[in-house]
Amino acid sequence: MRLPFSIFLSVSLFTAETTAALYLSSTYHSAGDKVWKQLTLLFSLVPSMLVQLALIFFHRDLGRDRPFILLLHMLQFGPIVRCLEAFWTYGSVGRVEESYVSITRKKQMPRRGEPEEVERQVGQAEGKLVTHRAAFARTAVMQAFLGSAPQLTLQLYICVLQRGVSVGRGTLMVISLLSIVYGALRCNILAIKIKYDEYQVSMSPSAYLCIFMWRSCEIASRVVVLVLFSSVLKVWVLPVVVVNFLAFFFYPWILFWRSHSPFPQHIEKTLTHVGTAVVLCMLTFLYAGINMFCWSAVQVKLSDPDLINKSQNWYRMVVYYMVRFIENASLLLIWYIYRTDFYEFMSAPLLMLELLGAYGACIFFMLVFYQSCHPCRRLFMSSMSQGFEDCCALLCLSCSSAELTIDPHKEVGPRGEVGSSAGARCNIPNDRGREPLNGGGRTA
Repeated sequence: MRLPFSIFLSVSLFTAETTAALYLSSTYHSAGDKVWKQLTLLFSLVPSMLVQLALIFFHRDLGRDRPFILLLHMLQFGPIVRCLEAFWTYGSVGRVEESYVSITRKKQMPRRGEPEEVERQVGQAEGKLVTHRAAFARTAVMQAFLGSAPQLTLQLYICVLQRGVSVGRGTLMVISLLSIVYGALRCNILAIKIKYDEYQVSMSPSAYLCIFMWRSCEIASRVVVLVLFSSVLKVWVLPVVVVNFLAFFFYPWILFWRSHSPFPQHIEKTLTHVGTAVVLCMLTFLYAGINMFCWSAVQVKLSDPDLINKSQNWYRMVVYYMVRFIENASLLLIWYIYRTDFYEFMSAPLLMLELLGAYGACIFFMLVFYQSCHPCRRLFMSSMSQGFEDCCALLCLSCSSAELTIDPHKEVGPRGEVGSSAGARCNIPNDRGREPLNGGGRTA
């Protein structure tokens, strides 16, 4: 059984960030910056309370007689207590013979031919550790994108305004960035484990490195772009943020409404309709918060029993990165046009190229991960390069359709093909069955 290091890392980042935020807010209070103090406390304490509630919900403590644990969560010490409980459980494994064990069946990754199914006994202690790991993986994502991401954006904005980085502010920014990257990494791992739950999944060090570089470049460039834009057009940054957030918040609900599925009732037996609606709104709220800063590896699907879309949609990912790259470039161009003498100390064109290059680097590391380092790449129904080809084909179709409106003598094929008299063709990207690559894995 693996040491619960991920739990320790999650709690360490949570504790360090909260401590640094409290210290920095005290320095703002001493300097008389009441607005910065209040915003710093807001982006620290509100996510902390959400993390406490999430841990209580995941461990189902409301229906159990554990008043002391609930009191510690109210005092914001819940993650520390849960971490100590997890290590205590890990240390007790093997010391006492357990009277009850469960048997799990997992498939091994196919190399040649069909995958082999392996049975394994799981005791109560190991089951508790699995619950702890799952709870902390989800709360790490919540802390990262509901607390650390706004906190990092705020502190970087203050640094730009004051033209300086204090020790306390720099420390909080570094911890917040690490927390966001770690939360995005946990989101990627969580998506893989949910989509391929019946397989034994193990991540290689190269996969961790690719995800770390991918998410670091993506999040850092996105935060800097938003801060630069807000520093010159303070009023217009609000519509940009609101439109982005509402688009991703309502997107899962629109898909759910179009699917005509019944309202989910399987989340928790003790929840009423109002409680279920609140949980679903919080889930889509978190989903929108993630997509504000980076691509969410976990795609919400409210019509699914697990509330997660388990299919690999390359087209949606490609469209997201294309639109986000265009948006970042547009915001940088607006910043460059409206920049003031305040930015004379830096080379604006060079900074723009560096930020766009960082976003291009994030796309490069993402491609390397999915093409070479993804632990379940043999089960993909198509490669990511094929997804790019499909998107290019769709763009080509759009251009050909525009030509068709101008020249009605163009030929249109039965499958949406548009051709000229020279015989050129542009095909619509069609859906493929779940036939895995390299000959093995799951089929439709």
